[in-house]
Amino acid sequence: MSTPNDTAIRTATERKAHRRRYLMCRPEHFTVRYSINPWMVPANPTDTAKAVAQWQELYDTYVSLGHEVELIDPVPGLPDMVYTANGGFVIDGRALGVKFRMPERSGEERPFMDWFARNGFEVVEPVEVQEGEGDFLLVGDTILAGTGFRSVGDSHRELADVFDREVVSLRLVDPRFYHLDTAITVLDPVVGDGVERANIAYLPSAFDERSQRILAERYPDAIHVSDEDGAVFGLNAASDGTHVFMSPRATGFAAQLEERGYTPVPVDLSELLLGGGGIKCCTLELRGGAR
Repeated sequence: MSTPNDTAIRTATERKAHRRRYLMCRPEHFTVRYSINPWMVPANPTDTAKAVAQWQELYDTYVSLGHEVELIDPVPGLPDMVYTANGGFVIDGRALGVKFRMPERSGEERPFMDWFARNGFEVVEPVEVQEGEGDFLLVGDTILAGTGFRSVGDSHRELADVFDREVVSLRLVDPRFYHLDTAITVLDPVVGDGVERANIAYLPSAFDERSQRILAERYPDAIHVSDEDGAVFGLNAASDGTHVFMSPRATGFAAQLEERGYTPVPVDLSELLLGGGGIKCCTLELRGGAR
């Protein structure tokens, strides 16, 4: 468990909630009928109605705290569309589409790009294999980009070209944490006075040694989350700068957040975890674009 220094500690009154705009997809067709990550076991039963109810709680929680939620229609036969974070990456009204590594999810690519186009985003067709905000996280002006299981390293160069931003490559080494958003939470990505406020939390053991060094050097005040909290998808969380929407099972992480002046908001998505996704997986941030 990390110990924050004096510059990292903030009181709750100093935190500022930023209104977010999210894209979500109701899990009307959710089930687990194939296995493309260690969490998915087709032999285990799933409850679609329970998944919808849990998803609805997340949706309602976002709206109740002032966030705007857009919806993309679910498509029969595409049970993983609920994990909208994998549908693209959006900055300043430009949406980079995705190219899934796993053929089971390739049918999602066009529905997401079509949605972006219909809703006023400039759509960029991807060249390299990458899985959107699942592996790309915006921290201030920097994009942290994951590789190792899904997105290929060449996609990081494409990402830098499309958005003209610094891209920092990180390698995942634990198959349970196959996307970057399962091992890092961006707590406050705002840039102030030209300097990034390095507020992230991450699971060190999910990364190779080089990536651990990069994270330690760039974010010395980051929260280091325990393996126990990582294993319940505690880091697959969303933050508005004050409220952190997270798994109720990650109790140690919740305590760490409170120490830093954040407000944990527990939302149980246990049914959707059977498909290998949690809160952040179900949440794609829409930055810019027409309303």
